Amino acid sequence: MSTSFLSRLQRFSAARLSPEGAAGAHLTLGVAMLFIGMLAFGFIADDVVSNEELAQLDVAVAHWFHVRATPPMTAFMMAVTNLHGGIIGGLLGLSLLGYFYVRKLRWWLLAGMIILPGGTLLNVLIKYTFQRARPSFDAPLLTLTTYSFPSGHTAFAAMFYGLLACWAVAHLRGAAARAAVALAACAMVALVGVSRMYLGVHYLTDVMAATAEGCIWLALCITTVSTLRRRREGKRQTGKLDDL
Repeated sequence: MSTSFLSRLQRFSAARLSPEGAAGAHLTLGVAMLFIGMLAFGFIADDVVSNEELAQLDVAVAHWFHVRATPPMTAFMMAVTNLHGGIIGGLLGLSLLGYFYVRKLRWWLLAGMIILPGGTLLNVLIKYTFQRARPSFDAPLLTLTTYSFPSGHTAFAAMFYGLLACWAVAHLRGAAARAAVALAACAMVALVGVSRMYLGVHYLTDVMAATAEGCIWLALCITTVSTLRRRREGKRQTGKLDDL
């Protein structure tokens, strides 16, 4: 193997892992997250369509939650699920976008305006593609007539808390603080997913696929907007673009 080839490979690897530049570490990590998310979603979707192991586990998990329902826990889970869907969920998203607008964080605002409405539309399109019926019980805690796969509430939570975590991590110093933010975001997404399963309106695979869907869309949008910002800032620094 020639020295020149090794030198080029070293420069290429360094550029992919560098925090600077339009095609640095952010792009590498974004593409990796996008790829992993797509693999996960494809595996889950194939399992659901083929009614294999995960899809068969769905019924057992749904029954497990249903028989253990209690009035206090049901009230709590209803509060969690209502906070992340419908009008309240929309207001939650608008509040985050409003914060970005007031703070003049135009790139984060652009990312949020694409991620939240676009991800919601994507979820609806996927639901109508698969047209999976929701779980059915003799005495349901909550009844919905829309399709089940994937969970819209969980997908929204993954996108909302993922966006919030990305912004926080970008402004925090220290690995511990960043890890705490990431864990908190994951915990909130998991809580929303559990609330949907507990209330009997989604299967386990609906929640898993929604999480993967949210991560895919989040990675795609964040990576695209970040790359665009870095390219524009690079041009501005060389005098090719006026200040925004």
